[in-house]
Amino acid sequence: DGMNVLFIIVDDLRPVLGCYGDKLVKSPNIDQLASQSMVFTNAYAQQAVCAPSRVSFLTGRRPDTTRLYDFYSYWRVHAGNYSTMPQYFKENGYVTLSVGKVFHPGVSSNYSDDYPYSWSIPPFHPSAEKHENDKTCRGKDGKLHANLLCPVNVTEMPGGTLPDIQSTEEAIHLLNIMKTSRQKFFLAVGYHKPHIPLRYPQEFLKLYPLENITLAPDPWVPKKLPSVAYNPWMDIRQRDDVEALNVSFPYGALPDDFQRQIRQSYYAAVSYLDVQVGLLLSALDNAGLSNNTIVVFTADHGWSLGEHGEWAKYSNFDVATRVPLMFYVPGMTTSPVSQGARVFPYLDPFSHIGGSVPQGQSKKVVELVSLFPTLAELAGLQVPPACPEMSFGVVLCTEGRSIVHYFNISEGKVEEGCDDIDRCFNEEPVAFSQYPRPADTPQWNSDKPKLKDIRIMGYSMRTIDYRYTLWVQFDPNNFSANFQDVHAGELYMMENDPNQDYNIYNNTSHGW
Repeated sequence: DGMNVLFIIVDDLRPVLGCYGDKLVKSPNIDQLASQSMVFTNAYAQQAVCAPSRVSFLTGRRPDTTRLYDFYSYWRVHAGNYSTMPQYFKENGYVTLSVGKVFHPGVSSNYSDDYPYSWSIPPFHPSAEKHENDKTCRGKDGKLHANLLCPVNVTEMPGGTLPDIQSTEEAIHLLNIMKTSRQKFFLAVGYHKPHIPLRYPQEFLKLYPLENITLAPDPWVPKKLPSVAYNPWMDIRQRDDVEALNVSFPYGALPDDFQRQIRQSYYAAVSYLDVQVGLLLSALDNAGLSNNTIVVFTADHGWSLGEHGEWAKYSNFDVATRVPLMFYVPGMTTSPVSQGARVFPYLDPFSHIGGSVPQGQSKKVVELVSLFPTLAELAGLQVPPACPEMSFGVVLCTEGRSIVHYFNISEGKVEEGCDDIDRCFNEEPVAFSQYPRPADTPQWNSDKPKLKDIRIMGYSMRTIDYRYTLWVQFDPNNFSANFQDVHAGELYMMENDPNQDYNIYNNTSHGW
């Protein structure tokens, strides 16, 4: 009778993980999960900002259908009363539970994280969350600041804890309750880090001596990048430590040593996150639930670490849209676990040496909008139908599609060829992402324009070979894009330009 689901969603995590080939990071617990999972190396979010991305993958619909590009509307009122993934599981007999940041809090989830539609009991938020942007970072002057870089002594924090530590504790508590209740559960756990401020227990800095940290391979703004495509990282500039650097808007670069420190702190925050994930998975083992629980691990979008002279998300570059995505399915991605055997023993990043290899790996391009149908299929539920062209009145449908047919663990590591010949010839998988802008040149609100201020939408198509983006006129009053009115374009060929530094759009005819 059906599998449980543990859905781990991380905020702003690009795939800097050992299992994705990063040589610097210490992420043994997530790598161990990958070693038992199907890992997708080309997974993309539909919009590189928190609320729109989360509403998109939790409803299985694209931002143009949820009509959420900012933070300020609730799709059930504003677009259509769409069913969500947790709601569908709940309607199919699951107890659905939310811990931490799953839906983006606020208007975009009706100030209730979409309770009671999506969840069986009111969602849990860590009490320490409210201090996230407070002055809790000790500066060189000994005073407390609201800094971007914020390694802390946890015992000195308000409540003596941090939000992600509290979320792990609550999730473990719920797992132990569910273990005895004999009911199927869908437990979503949303971690805050490595979202800014980069506030994490200071001991994690020890893992990353500054002399080992390099700059991004391409820390300059590309010559042929259209100005509409650039994001000016306003939320970074507003932190006390960055503001003190007085960097010119919009294209001034951060000093090299500060860039290294941001990269160092991002990595430290990832290792802190890895510990939380390790504790959570080892609790799943302890509760005896590893052999009947699907574990999904992903992020709402990526994050730039100085590539293209950019920081944060808010763009269509791979560094902002690409996310880790892995599925652990007992009996499918691994042979069934014998009773009492450990699948996820906790690994200490301070002492654990050696990496693990993903159980199975797919280079197929996939999208987060496909999570809903994929999880439904893995759990043995009926897969929601594909949405019709106009789906505003359709309660249950998805604009993604199940990617279970890409799972091919049995024949080894990376997929070769295809079993269904017809499907292979017709199917060049594509990921679509989009980003709104208020103007053709960088403004103070370019990163996060409100709906009424959106004038241009950048639509991206990512295939295995290229990324193609058109920035077109957009009318926020009727949510319409005019592809006859192209403001700018980008085209990057992945084979010889994997970092997307050389825009060749103008060298090609527009008649694609």
